[in-house]
Amino acid sequence: MKNYLLLITLFISLIATSQNEQLAIDYYEKGEFDKALTLLEQIAAKQPSNYAYFQRITDCYQQLKQFDKAEKTIEARKAKYYQPLLYVDLGYNFQLQNENAKAKKNYELAIEAVEERPNYAYQIGNIFEKKALLEWALKAYETGTKGDPNLNFDYQIALLQGQLGNIELMADKLLDYAYQKQENTPIVQNYLTRFIADEANETFLSYLKKTLLLRTQKTPDAYWNQFLSWLYVQQKEYGKAFIQERAIYKRNPETFDNIVALANMAVEDNQSEDAIPILQFIIDNTNDLSWKISAHTLLMKIKIKEAKQEDYPKIKEELDTLLKQYNYNPYSLDLIKLIAHFEAFNLNNTEEAISLLNKALELSFSTREKAKVKLELADILVYDEKFNQAILYYAQVEDNVKNDALAHEASMKMAKANYYKNDFDWALQQVKILKQSSSLLIANDAVELYLLIQDNSYEDSTRVALTAFSKADLLLYQNKETEALQAFLNILEKNKGDSIEDETLLKIATIYSRKKEYQKALTYYKMILDNHADGIYIDEALYFSAEIYQKELNDIENAKPLYEKIVFEHSDSIYFTEARKQFRMLRGDNTI
Repeated sequence: MKNYLLLITLFISLIATSQNEQLAIDYYEKGEFDKALTLLEQIAAKQPSNYAYFQRITDCYQQLKQFDKAEKTIEARKAKYYQPLLYVDLGYNFQLQNENAKAKKNYELAIEAVEERPNYAYQIGNIFEKKALLEWALKAYETGTKGDPNLNFDYQIALLQGQLGNIELMADKLLDYAYQKQENTPIVQNYLTRFIADEANETFLSYLKKTLLLRTQKTPDAYWNQFLSWLYVQQKEYGKAFIQERAIYKRNPETFDNIVALANMAVEDNQSEDAIPILQFIIDNTNDLSWKISAHTLLMKIKIKEAKQEDYPKIKEELDTLLKQYNYNPYSLDLIKLIAHFEAFNLNNTEEAISLLNKALELSFSTREKAKVKLELADILVYDEKFNQAILYYAQVEDNVKNDALAHEASMKMAKANYYKNDFDWALQQVKILKQSSSLLIANDAVELYLLIQDNSYEDSTRVALTAFSKADLLLYQNKETEALQAFLNILEKNKGDSIEDETLLKIATIYSRKKEYQKALTYYKMILDNHADGIYIDEALYFSAEIYQKELNDIENAKPLYEKIVFEHSDSIYFTEARKQFRMLRGDNTI
């Protein structure tokens, strides 16, 4: 019974102590230092060796300007424990009283302790950092490294140099640290990513590229080529990254998959000029069937995108040759889908396209791969205006790959199919759910379609304009640009000032841009900027106008302010990252 009562007493005591500790920390963090001090002194009396409580007590004394008590507390601990970091505490207490000579003397004693035992460098450097004594922290780490070359404080020194504004020294130390501790390269790269994204650090990016280039030339180690390739990829400079990856491959052929990944990134970012030589390199240098077919497929995809109608017969011949060469196998699925898409959307031969995909569905593919084929098949059925059949296939994909990104894509396409067939209420219900999609692209598309239907249902309950718009949109989906353009121009003429006007202006501008009639495209984008500045398409109008000025008309002076407007006024835009990159480049910040 006595033991039981003792246990209860101890348990209650532990709870009370724990509660006091938490209360003391709460007071301390709220800045109620007098209340925190009373509790901390009681706790520290029971845990005299605990440095954390000692440090909070001295901080409370200093915050309350009781410097004499802080000094006595520090001296008492010094007499009891040999802890060189106490020199920093004592020096800082003097510094707070503007007794700088005494402060400096104690800081030097801390550095002398590091000279005697370099292992103290981390502890002493860290407390200097916490007290924002950056120069002294730097001195502690450098003294530790000098005393014991096996100690590595490159990372700490790098960050300190950065805080002190010495960005070149920071870059060098970060790279030294990454090279010595290559397992920590992702940590360094993660830090660099945050740093180079800062608008104020363009010179840092420039220096980083220069120093990496020098290291690739001076040190015959593929590590620096890989690091430089990583940096170019961050800037979406895939051609420059390819030069580095090719150099790595010559030394180590097992790195070929890096080149494949680079090609895919270039294609996904629509960097065709960079992607084509990378894809050709893959075709010429690999015996891996999956990589070879994939490269051929992506190359043909680029050709189709950039082709004129007179090029179609030659492209069809090339596609037929590739299908004959590689036939139907697990690696040729993307090629088969591409051929089917080309047959339907470019040659208007939906029967051949559907036949190709149905034949592919007979093969032994995974459920997810079959879902991809069904998505393409449904897309072609929408093109053929067989909406109900298409919706059935989209529903099958939803059911077969639940919670997969393909299922969300199928849901969005199903909503679009209902929109094309003018079943607006059903489409509206679907996109209400899809607005919460984890995929930003699908969520944006869902919001756009939701607003289109909703906004154009209030003013016009009969939805005459919306029906005409969806029919014009379907023509655009079917690659019938001339008919679509005329349909949108008719809508604009009949619905000036209505809510559907800005959507129509965007479609017209997009079509003119695709037809390479850039001045006309700019005219309609400007109508959005002038008349719908508070609308949801303002960032599209800014970005695509800037792209035309810069990349098609070589008019830098008109492009730059448009990119700048996105950067400073539309940071939530999906075009923000690319607009910032282009703006910085045009401003001369990214010259390497």
